[in-house]
Amino acid sequence: MTILPSLVHNQKAFFASDLHLGLPPYERSREREKKAVRWLDGIAGEARYLFLLGDVFDFWFEYRKVVPRGFVRFLGKLASLADAGVEIHLFSGNHDVWIFDYLPREIGLTVHHAPFMFSLNEKIFFVGHGDGLGPGDLPYKVLKWIFRNRVLQWLYAHLIHPDLSMRIGHCWSGHSRYARGLTETFYGKDREKQILYALSHLEKEAVDYFLFGHRHIAYDLQLNGKSRIINLGEWITAPHYAVFDGNDVCLKPVQ
Repeated sequence: MTILPSLVHNQKAFFASDLHLGLPPYERSREREKKAVRWLDGIAGEARYLFLLGDVFDFWFEYRKVVPRGFVRFLGKLASLADAGVEIHLFSGNHDVWIFDYLPREIGLTVHHAPFMFSLNEKIFFVGHGDGLGPGDLPYKVLKWIFRNRVLQWLYAHLIHPDLSMRIGHCWSGHSRYARGLTETFYGKDREKQILYALSHLEKEAVDYFLFGHRHIAYDLQLNGKSRIINLGEWITAPHYAVFDGNDVCLKPVQ
């Protein structure tokens, strides 16, 4: 577990997930990007840490010398925050799993491809995108293994032209999102995989806050009287974020 330097004065830690920048139509994606930039502008004076919990981009694949077009305003704002001393942690999700070294080099952020457990102001956080946790869901885990396999990534990058690669990626990404619909159903505390995983984890060690994305449902629930699980929802229809002020975490809608 990593121990992060404590927050002081009016410093805060902010959390957001599932912006899905690049999801068609273009105009709505641009609106989401501008809203995200306004939100980043609004927190700039207080943010000490920024955690982006995956699926920030609806599709992202880096070649060694080629990166996706777009997101200039958003990436520029992240760079500005990093230059001002904000520590940024970006998690890869199931839509932007192929984030490699471009953003760490250009912006100075830290990329995580697995959940990250840390202590901040003596509170213990378990943070990740939230996909594929716990037992079961074998078809998805096989697909996730395929996406993360370095040999298959190399073949994809070297055998397919970037223009075709991006077209394939956006077609798959958009189809999967629209096939399931833009809203999702909460299955209850006894069936939600993230909640079951968190309860199982608490049997081994204490955690104050579990924070995830992926499910596109914003909620804040007590687990055992001491721990809470917070899902950050999505920015497509109902943007939310969470903020830790040094004492507690609060889930809020984006204004």
